[in-house]
Amino acid sequence: MSTLPSLFVSHGAPTFAMEPGLAGAQLRALGRALGKPEAIVIVSPHWMTRGVEITAAERPETIHDFGGFPRALYALQYPAPGSPRLAARIREVLLAGGIAASLDAQRGLDHGAWVPLMHQYPDADVPVVQVSLPFDTDAAKAFALGRALAPLADEGVLIVGSGSLTHNLYEFRTGEVREAAYAREFSEWVRQAVQDGDTQRLLDTLERAPHAQRAHPTTEHFLPLLVAAGASREPTPATVLDGGIRHGVLAMESYLFGERVTLQVEETVDA
Repeated sequence: MSTLPSLFVSHGAPTFAMEPGLAGAQLRALGRALGKPEAIVIVSPHWMTRGVEITAAERPETIHDFGGFPRALYALQYPAPGSPRLAARIREVLLAGGIAASLDAQRGLDHGAWVPLMHQYPDADVPVVQVSLPFDTDAAKAFALGRALAPLADEGVLIVGSGSLTHNLYEFRTGEVREAAYAREFSEWVRQAVQDGDTQRLLDTLERAPHAQRAHPTTEHFLPLLVAAGASREPTPATVLDGGIRHGVLAMESYLFGERVTLQVEETVDA
């Protein structure tokens, strides 16, 4: 069995579930290109805990952890199976990497997990286990979490960090629809680091990148990128999925670490 690449995906606003746009079409194409993995392990900033926790439910519920959106959004379900066996294996590899973790047999999948996965694997037929992001995670700890999860890629498991390449909620809620130049400039800086395989530049992004403080007033939506980078055996080659910028300020760019694939995007995208 070959080692799988790792993936960072920008999950955008919850409405991404119903408005896939170019980013959703690219994820669908990526799912076809990669084929179905044995399972998916996903880290999202919408489950933050005191220490690392791991979902261990046989049938994790679809959590609608947001408010004020169209009613139809709350009716969506992503009934992917869980895997208590994989959850135990994740705890094992984390412990081997020096990271203690506990199992949670009740927790479901938050929108940072199920929204992008419903585009990538719409049949919900791949087992999904979610790993929490500890409150005290910084860039180095996020990368280390990915490194600890990396052995799973040799076992047919796709490791996904789900966040947002830019995430200024104040501007999302009050800003103009037109694209903000800072979001594009920040995205281009990160993209260059990914394409160059410059791990140190990625680790230093929130200190060095242009407009970093504006792009990420808080860090939790950027850290899953570092989890995905850490989970890759090699930083290059990499595949860029440029999903554009939605709502003026939410960059929907995603990255596949460790493999270069050509995407055959066939779906009609929404405006």
